[in-house]
Parts: sequence; structure tokens; C-alpha cells
Amino acid sequence: MANSVNSNMGATIALQSLNRTNSELASVQKRVSTGFRVSDAKDDGAAFAVAQGLRADVKGNEAVGERLSVTKGLLSVTQEALKGISESVGDIKKVLVKLGDANLSSDERTQYQNDYLALTKDIEKYIGQATFGGNSLLDTSTATSVISDSSGGTISLTEKELGNTATGALRVNGLVGANDTATLALIDTSAEAIAKLGETGGSTTELADFEKAVNDQLAAVGANSRTVENQDAFIKVLADTISDGIGSIVDADLAKESAKLQALQIRQQLGTQTLSIANQSPSILLSLFK
Repeated sequence: MANSVNSNMGATIALQSLNRTNSELASVQKRVSTGFRVSDAKDDGAAFAVAQGLRADVKGNEAVGERLSVTKGLLSVTQEALKGISESVGDIKKVLVKLGDANLSSDERTQYQNDYLALTKDIEKYIGQATFGGNSLLDTSTATSVISDSSGGTISLTEKELGNTATGALRVNGLVGANDTATLALIDTSAEAIAKLGETGGSTTELADFEKAVNDQLAAVGANSRTVENQDAFIKVLADTISDGIGSIVDADLAKESAKLQALQIRQQLGTQTLSIANQSPSILLSLFK
């Protein structure tokens, strides 16, 4: 190697080595500070693209989980309303049995009729208040579908029209009961009292039909609740699994990066010292001219 004040190959090599060390050190510091081995497309374009797609899946599953939580609220409210309706139906049976006693005085009959009216009003309130988020499963017979996964799958919730508070009549696919005292006055035997609520327009309405509709809806809501809860639990597990998968693709091994960081810092110090020594080499030539 020629001795020259115009070029210093030793310093050039030392500088190149120091630049590489600084570049590696910057990359390691980025991984340590962000926690990611791949924090953007610049680090690894393919891995970053895959991770972004998986992150979108996680967000989709989180949105599904939110909607399933709303659905669980609707089903819970509906179940409680149906339990109240079922209890009221049992109380109505008791009242109608008592109304079937021909030995009742007129005052007693009026009192039981009023009890019947109050119970039907209670049922109407249960039906009217069984809403969550503006939705109800007891005011229409049209099935409601709720989203169950990020690919657009749905769960169909069973609905049944149990009431129509606008007309003051209990309904199940048609008239189920008319709550007026004139109808109640027709119930004068035990058999009729148990079998039906009354007659409207010549059409006999059976209490058993309404009770069956309530029980069928209770069973359906219970099944729907189990399905929604299972799906919600699965979506949460799925989101966690995808998140773990993302971590295996882009997360940095911080223990490894910490060791590498210390090694590079030492290399940087040595490189700086080596460059300093190399830069001093041309000054040795001055001694030749003394």
C-alpha cells in the first residue's frame, strides 16, 4: 500500500465498516423500540403484506364480536320477557278457572275479570318492552339474521308475533285473545275457562295456543342464545389465534435483539477508534521531512 496524503485506504475501509455497523445498529434499535421485526413494508414487504391482511381479519372479527354482544343482549331481554309472559299465562289460567265457577257472586266475578284484564295488560307490557337496540323478537314473525363471521355468515333468530298492543289484543299468527269484559262474561264453566280466552267474531281462541307459542319461543330463544354464545366464544379464540400468527410473522425476539444491540454498540465504538487511528496514518509521513 503506497504512502500518500491524497488517499487513505485504511481509513476508507474503516469508514465503510463503521457505516455498515451504524446501519445494522439503526435497524436493531428500530426493532427494539417498536417491538416489531417487520414494522413496515421497508423491512420485509411480503411479510408486512401478509400481516396487514391478518390484521384486517382481526378487525373484522372484533366487529362481529360487537354485533354478537348486541344480539346476546336482545336474546337476554327476550328471554326475561318470555319468562314474565309465561308466569302471567299461568296466573291467567288460575283466574279463568275461578271464573268458571257458576257460584261466583257478581262482585267476585268483576274482581276476577279485572284480574284477567290486568294480567293481559302485563303481557302486553312484556311484549312491548322486550326490545334491545331498537329490535324485538316478539313483534313480528319474520326471522332476523345477525352476522356471525367476517366472511358474511349469519345466524337466523327465531321470531314470533306474540302481541299487538295497538289493537289491545294478544296475537299469535292471528287473534289469540280479546280482553274485554263482554267476552269474559261468556266464560261460565270450568272447561271453557281453561280451554279458551273467549270468542271474537265467532272465532274461538284457545289459551293453550298462546301458551304453546310462548313456550316454543322460549325454547327457540334458549337455542339461539346458546348458538350466539358459542359463536362469540369461537370468534374471540379465532381473533386471538390470528393475533398470535401475526406475532410470529412480525414480532421481534427482544432477547436476541438486546444481545445484538450490545454487540453492535461495541463494534461501533471499535469502528470509531479504528477510523481515528487510520486517519492519523498520513501524519506519520511528516516525520520523513524533518
